[in-house]
Amino acid sequence: MNLPDAMRMILAESAACPELMRVARDAYDDLAAGRRVHHATLSWVVREASRKDLYGVLIRKHGAAVFDDVITVLCREIDRQAPVPSR
Repeated sequence: MNLPDAMRMILAESAACPELMRVARDAYDDLAAGRRVHHATLSWVVREASRKDLYGVLIRKHGAAVFDDVITVLCREIDRQAPVPSR
């Protein structure tokens, strides 16, 4: 799974959460156009999806393996972009 596909999965299941749906749609549009989405936006989507129990919906509708792929792709991109704090 790639990053636009993972964001599309979040977007597809976020209709009940208007703010999450708006941010996910904007992020997906940027990713589909080949633009980078800032790690803070991706982090917000991951947290908000958890808070709104979107993860349960993804697992029930698509299975645990698909859920794992979605979250892994999003978290890897967040990790890749996030600054490393200096010690």
